[in-house]
Amino acid sequence: MPSQSWNTYIDEFGDYLRLERSLSENSLKAYLSDIDKLQQFVDVSDWDLSPIELQQKHLLTFLEYIYNLGMSAPSQARILAGVKAFYKFLLYREFIDKDPSLLLEGPKIDRKLPDTLSFVEIEKILLAIDLSSGEGIRNRAIIETLYSSGMRVTELTELRLSNLYTDISFIRIIGKGNKERIVPLGQDALKYIQQYISHVRNHLEIQSGQENYLFLNRRGSKLSRVMIFNIVRDAAEQAGITKNVSPHTFRHSFATHLVEGGANLRAVQDMLGHVSITTTEIYTHLDRDYLRQVITEYHPRSRRPIKDE
Repeated sequence: MPSQSWNTYIDEFGDYLRLERSLSENSLKAYLSDIDKLQQFVDVSDWDLSPIELQQKHLLTFLEYIYNLGMSAPSQARILAGVKAFYKFLLYREFIDKDPSLLLEGPKIDRKLPDTLSFVEIEKILLAIDLSSGEGIRNRAIIETLYSSGMRVTELTELRLSNLYTDISFIRIIGKGNKERIVPLGQDALKYIQQYISHVRNHLEIQSGQENYLFLNRRGSKLSRVMIFNIVRDAAEQAGITKNVSPHTFRHSFATHLVEGGANLRAVQDMLGHVSITTTEIYTHLDRDYLRQVITEYHPRSRRPIKDE
């Protein structure tokens, strides 16, 4: 029932914007995209509520979510404007008698999030890495993997060779609470992982017990979290990026670029590990194809691959 209600109210909102407000097609799409994100969030939250049943607390939770996702301030402001316009319409049409968005100014959160990189800044970082050395190839593979998958730094250090499914372009990530998820990996990330394995890793003297870890240091042991932080920081400095860049910056960038590009919130949540995906899903054709489609359509590295010099 709530889903039907959403479609009804959104369709009427679209007609109102088109016929009474005479908005351009681009403006109309932007407004409807904002409300679509709100509907997706309600679905993800399992609230089972129609738009006229949402209260201010629900809208605040939604705004906190897009903030925590790492969306830029202009994008957050635009979505809030779309939500306010929607509820102003519902009030105007007397579907509601009180506007729950009236006093919203965005979430009041003191915690400062890491900077989100633009796609151009990520390009600069990747292209600044010196590929003439084994460490450079490894570091390129690391950063490509962080941005392509949205994984956490600890998940990267624990990534095993046996977690790679290169034939279907997926990786298995072991997340918080030992939960597993299956995430598509872009062709650029796979390319540099395979180069690293073939030209660097296969020539290392690997320490006993470290044989299955993907990313290793020169002594053949798995990399530490600190080492990953240093690799990312040094690459950003080499590219002339003045923002405070950490591995988590790439996780935020992965999420915000997908969502701002129009990707489904539930799919992004799954790939971030906010919702568990079991290992059996790697054999589920529909789920795998759907996640791959999300990456292909909405991830900047899939839409416009970087050409190395």
